[in-house]
Amino acid sequence: MSRLQVVSGKGGTGKTTVAAALALALATEGKRTLLVEVEGRQGIAQVFETEALPYEERKIAVAPGGGEVYALAIDAELALLDYLQMFYKLGGAGRALRKLGAIDFATTIAPGVRDVLLTGKACEAVRRKDKSGRFVYDYVVMDAPPTGRITRFLNVNDEVAGLAKIGPIHNQAQAVMRVLKSPETAVHLVTLLEEMPVQETADGIAELRAAGLPVGRVIVNMVRPQVLDAAALELVAAVPRSSVARALSSAGLGGARRGGHAERLVDPLLAQAEEYAERYALETEQRAVLADLDVPLHELPLLAEGMDLAGLYALARKLRGQDVS
Repeated sequence: MSRLQVVSGKGGTGKTTVAAALALALATEGKRTLLVEVEGRQGIAQVFETEALPYEERKIAVAPGGGEVYALAIDAELALLDYLQMFYKLGGAGRALRKLGAIDFATTIAPGVRDVLLTGKACEAVRRKDKSGRFVYDYVVMDAPPTGRITRFLNVNDEVAGLAKIGPIHNQAQAVMRVLKSPETAVHLVTLLEEMPVQETADGIAELRAAGLPVGRVIVNMVRPQVLDAAALELVAAVPRSSVARALSSAGLGGARRGGHAERLVDPLLAQAEEYAERYALETEQRAVLADLDVPLHELPLLAEGMDLAGLYALARKLRGQDVS
């Protein structure tokens, strides 16, 4: 079972919510999970309805069975200061460099280095052990950048190849890649049953595979409940308009005569059925595309009451029941 769970997805698919629910699901039954944010959006804090996360690991939730979820918002500048202190013992000089803007300059002109620092911090958490030799975290879940740049973000070895062929940065990139390209890692992609997110998911999987990065699962988010199946939709399309009016009248919704209450309900009802049929056809088509990707698929429901903490725990239970890991 992969200990580093990377969650990506096209913007708007709810990848941060899915990452948070996955962290809760993996922490069930006494496990300890670290949920990592790398984009500086404070999305995790919003999902858990808590204050902005600092650059330190902080417990933000308790999972069913007593497990714990910790969270960390990784700051590239502070991570670079940690890195410089670790390898070069800069002490106060590092803080001075930050005040002068040198740290921001370094991470801006060399985005590959920024990605090495961000992924490196997560990989360090995966490998970290306590004094007894046990892993500090059973799982690390990363709320990663969107699908369009996930492969470049994770493939840090190629990104820094032209910047550092030897030395600490090179060694750090190599250590990170050993984790990211191993069975310890799984990259999950979140999508919706819509054409653009599904196509971006397919492209993302192809890019990940080409780079030798381990593809995990596709998680279809915000799935609407099925109201009518294919057979029922065919029946709706074939039934005469007058029959619908009589059925409404029989149900006590007004007389079926022309101009009656039941008669006035027919057109809006049939229009709604037609709209549902179009969406059903689209979603069926997109499910077929996803099935051809040869990746395990999981679905999470659209929450009628909207997303809050109760909804987040409900999604975690769904993921736990589907054994997404």
